[in-house]
Amino acid sequence: MESKKDTFADKIERNFGVSLTDWIYLLMAIIVISGIVGFVYEELFYRIDLGHWVKRGIEYGPWIDIYAWGGLLLTFTVWWFRKHPLVVFLLSCGICGTLEYITGYLILTLTGQRRWDYNTEIWNWGNINGFICLRSILVFGIGGLALVYLIIPIVKRFYDKPNGTGWKNTMMILCILYFIDVVVSYILQAVGINPR
Repeated sequence: MESKKDTFADKIERNFGVSLTDWIYLLMAIIVISGIVGFVYEELFYRIDLGHWVKRGIEYGPWIDIYAWGGLLLTFTVWWFRKHPLVVFLLSCGICGTLEYITGYLILTLTGQRRWDYNTEIWNWGNINGFICLRSILVFGIGGLALVYLIIPIVKRFYDKPNGTGWKNTMMILCILYFIDVVVSYILQAVGINPR
């Protein structure tokens, strides 16, 4: 007797505990929540560092795209190691640190702009070319733990409630607004208009 092969949907359901459709809604929530958490973190950090509020990110909305994409990347990579918190932490540090360094380097190389520079900030231990530092890497590790053990389980729980459809629709609308914001912000920046 021939055994049935797992479909992609079967693997998603087995590993994430949700249907393929709900997994897509989960990914939308991760993009939005990660982008907003990154924005809040940076607003608070730069308030401490500079002594005044400064709008971070190039988007109009309360999100920063590198955090949104970092959250999504971590979902695809570290979720599989969720039974090992230390591995989740270390992988999150390495993956996001690499993403931050490569992104910062490419933005500077391709556009001549530096979106962040740890050379000029407080708590910049282990600073490498101003693109990454130990503080940011440790924050990414903590963020990876929060994503795997807090954010994803909470989002799944909200989606399972009787009003779960409302939460899914809210995240879908916010995700669409996020993508529109990113596209408009990058277009405006490309033509020389600073979105901030």
